Amino acid sequence: MRSRAFLATACRCVIFFWATFFATWAFAQPPAANEMPSVIQVPAEAQASPHFDATAATNAYLAQIPADKTARSNAYSEGGYWMILWDFLYGAIIALLLLNLRWSARMRDLAERVTRFKPVHTFVYWLQYLVLTSILAFPLTVYEEYFREHKYGLATQTFGPWMGDQMKGLGVGAVLGGLLVMLLFGVVRRFQRTWWIWGAVVTILFSTFAAMMAPVYIFPIFNKFTRLNDPKIVEPILSLARANGIPAKDVYTMDASRQSTRMSANVSGFASTMRITLNDNLLRRGSPEEIQSVMGHEMGHYVLNHIYKGIMFSVILYVPFFAYLHWGLEWTLKRWGEKWQIRGVGDPAVVPLVVLLASIFYLVLTPIDNTFTRTQEYEADMYGLNTSRQPDGFARAAIHLGEYRKMSPGPVEEWIFFDHPSGHNRIYAAMRWKAENLKLFTGQ
Repeated sequence: MRSRAFLATACRCVIFFWATFFATWAFAQPPAANEMPSVIQVPAEAQASPHFDATAATNAYLAQIPADKTARSNAYSEGGYWMILWDFLYGAIIALLLLNLRWSARMRDLAERVTRFKPVHTFVYWLQYLVLTSILAFPLTVYEEYFREHKYGLATQTFGPWMGDQMKGLGVGAVLGGLLVMLLFGVVRRFQRTWWIWGAVVTILFSTFAAMMAPVYIFPIFNKFTRLNDPKIVEPILSLARANGIPAKDVYTMDASRQSTRMSANVSGFASTMRITLNDNLLRRGSPEEIQSVMGHEMGHYVLNHIYKGIMFSVILYVPFFAYLHWGLEWTLKRWGEKWQIRGVGDPAVVPLVVLLASIFYLVLTPIDNTFTRTQEYEADMYGLNTSRQPDGFARAAIHLGEYRKMSPGPVEEWIFFDHPSGHNRIYAAMRWKAENLKLFTGQ
């Protein structure tokens, strides 16, 4: 009877999901344009002269952003701060529902009827968990990732293609998440006392493997990647690469404009799969100087070994996280495990509790995680300025990135919420660099 009740409730969730799907599709509006003014002219205060002042130059660049654009990017960023809290609370409510209504235990029971092979139990449970939580989280997801992005002019997809990407993400999560969950529960069954140590090791190895495979096998699921062939763009970039000892033979571009108006570039992959990619919004909206400054930044990530350092940072975090998880699960299951019908740490029904504890840990860790990333981004900024020697291009790029990042946050605000330096600080760093290298621009 309990299984029937669970299935009936799940069916109602599915009906709600599809009702919401068709309703939101029916009322979806065409994407709004979000074209910032093309900053081609260097402001008078930012032009090289014997009286050049970095602060005045920075303020001159910021003054080129219309007030309504500044207000919109501020509102988007500040709303994003609240979304961190709402995402956490919404996820916590879902986890507690699955535990207190014993839905998690019933999904485990259903998985056990499939076969006696425990890894398959775990995988079947994971599929149920992933689908059900995706359905329950769908109202917040569709607001946060679809309607909110369109409201601020940052999205280009209509609802159908957006939903298609969501389904692709669900499929990737089913495969990769299922593999990781099977590995971790296998570790728990094999090492009952020291599972948290070996769990950290397995997670680190799996994360490294996923980072290495993502550019080749995962990212192309969502976007088309092609080699960039325009010599006006490629040759200066490859010249920068050769001058800095980077063995780059190709530059890639991706069709990000099918989803978003955001300009970006990235270094992705690991070892032999590492690559530098520009999105087509950057190519379409950025000047050659902007592109060179952005690529200098991305090369900085490569030369400064930020991917490897990021992996080491993850190693440092995973060990205390799994120790915390070990303590948290032991303490929680002693008090409520019987009520939730969870048999122990090796029971797949414990997954919602693991997710809840993990979300608490990483919410508290947000400022530390952001500070680490922001520090790496600043280092790459400095490397990019020294490499490309395009401070005005870098300032223009910072203004474009300000479409979805608050340009002038307070210091505490930046420390807690920003994983990149603020637009104001990035422009000031570029103008300060220019002030120290005026001879490159005046010829004197």
